[in-house]
Order: sequence, then structure tokens, then C-alpha cells
Amino acid sequence: MLSIFRRLMKNEQGATAIEYTLIASLIAVAAITAMKTVGGKIGNTLTNVSNSLT
Repeated sequence: MLSIFRRLMKNEQGATAIEYTLIASLIAVAAITAMKTVGGKIGNTLTNVSNSLT
């Protein structure tokens, strides 16, 4: 079991894949947060327009 762990620690491809996955997940979280914020502001704007038309 220890030899498998040592072999995995020496493998650079696994570490690179994990790093890219972490970067992609951070970008996804930032994008979702930005979309929620913008979506809320657009919703408020459309509500104001709707109220102005009635």
C-alpha cells in the first residue's frame, strides 16, 4: 500500500490534473456567483420597467 502511495506521489500527471480541476472549479464558482448577482440586478430592472408601464 505504501509503495502505491509513493508511486502516486511521484506521478506528475495526476497532480497537474488535480490542479486544473481545482482551477476549473474555482472559475465555475466565480461564474455562478457573478451570474446570480447580475441576474438579480436584471430582475430588479425588469420589475421597475414593468411597474413604470402599468
